[in-house]
Amino acid sequence: MLTRRILITSSLAWPALQAWAATPQAEAVLRTGGVVAAFRHALAPGTFDPPGFRLGDCGTQRNLNDEGRAQARRMGEWFASRALQPSRVRSSPWCRCMETGTLTFGRAQAWDALASPRGVSETTGAANLKTLRQALAEASARRGVFEVWVTHMFVLNDLVGVNTASGEGLILQADASGAPRVLERLAVPI
Repeated sequence: MLTRRILITSSLAWPALQAWAATPQAEAVLRTGGVVAAFRHALAPGTFDPPGFRLGDCGTQRNLNDEGRAQARRMGEWFASRALQPSRVRSSPWCRCMETGTLTFGRAQAWDALASPRGVSETTGAANLKTLRQALAEASARRGVFEVWVTHMFVLNDLVGVNTASGEGLILQADASGAPRVLERLAVPI
């Protein structure tokens, strides 16, 4: 129920914001660690990739525009100004995700479990969801550090049932049963 309340409040509040939106609680949660900050990639106008796109060829994909690149840099500035450094930055292999991770954190490691289900199937595959849940449970056990995942709206929705805007992040943790839960939301407007 908490996630639903945050979603409703957030969906009304985000468009009016002019700077990175993070509560003091979100910063404290990141400092405590044992969480994953899972982001939807920064602004890449349009929907879906063009027909015939290829993962290894950014020229065939939907990519970040100048606003998206600026958004990713502002995300990085927020983390850097608070000396918050993730232990690892994993990304969908799609160019818009890799670029978001690199512009925000200076690095991104491609991880197929975060890949977009579109162009392959309509939903994130069961094997990928299982891998993500297991990785989240492992990250949740590591106090004092947090990691970052950069992915797509569909993956985040399939994992935790929450829609996200471009550049928005969800601070995730596995509960005692291993199920993912949303602790906080982070967003930077375009």
